[in-house]
Amino acid sequence: MDLVHSRADLAAGRAALDGPVAVVMTMGALHQGHKALLREARARADRVVATIFVNPLQFGPNEDFDRYPRTLDADLAVCAAAGVDLVFAPDRTEMYPAGEPTVRVNPGPLGEQFEGASRPGFFHGVLTVVLKLLQLTRPDLTFFGEKDYQQLTLVKRMVRDLDVPVEVVGVPTVRESDGLALSSRNRYLSEVERGTALTLSRALRAGVEAARRGEDAEKAARAVFDGSAADLDYLVLTDPELGPAPAHGPGRLLVAARVGKTRLIDNAAVEVA
Repeated sequence: MDLVHSRADLAAGRAALDGPVAVVMTMGALHQGHKALLREARARADRVVATIFVNPLQFGPNEDFDRYPRTLDADLAVCAAAGVDLVFAPDRTEMYPAGEPTVRVNPGPLGEQFEGASRPGFFHGVLTVVLKLLQLTRPDLTFFGEKDYQQLTLVKRMVRDLDVPVEVVGVPTVRESDGLALSSRNRYLSEVERGTALTLSRALRAGVEAARRGEDAEKAARAVFDGSAADLDYLVLTDPELGPAPAHGPGRLLVAARVGKTRLIDNAAVEVA
């Protein structure tokens, strides 16, 4: 496995990769969810590129950019074990040599809802860095986790609308045995807060079961938060493309909540009877 930090070295390393190439973009602090992405990439492509970059564009002024976990040595060990061929780990000036870009990708109306409403400008930053990394790595496939379902949906739309020649593949959310969705931010949680964080997955399960019975999925899921220490941000039922909730058929239930100082998100597929 080769580790590169500069655009020039990335270009040279990428030129040496033959056959179909997959890229997995991360902000580091890799966990089992990232390992699942890397496994899928390894299974679908001849060569795998991983990127590790904590993107400042997607952090608001009061968010956790400075304390976001940075564990490069451990991340490289995960990548090596997963059979990654090339790791691109640039610093801020390498990614944004002219400073923060004045031209950014506009995610459209969907980018201002849900996560975008709670974190203004978030998806402008996400899509901008994703597009830059797609340009720099030139993959045939790219893999994103369904845990960040709105991000996955918007990346697919960007690739479609801007004619980016890459296949975007979604990978199911990886969970702990108790149902907690894996996230790099879980390490912020105290033991008590981790128990509180299970409210999100319990709410989703309640909503999924209610939808299956033909009952109000949102109402059932919200009821799980009653009396919980988790501070609910939003909980909404949509169609699979994050449009209006379906009267029947497949949908998606999304939730975001703050547990202590940590903000968590989760989602689940539902079938409305």
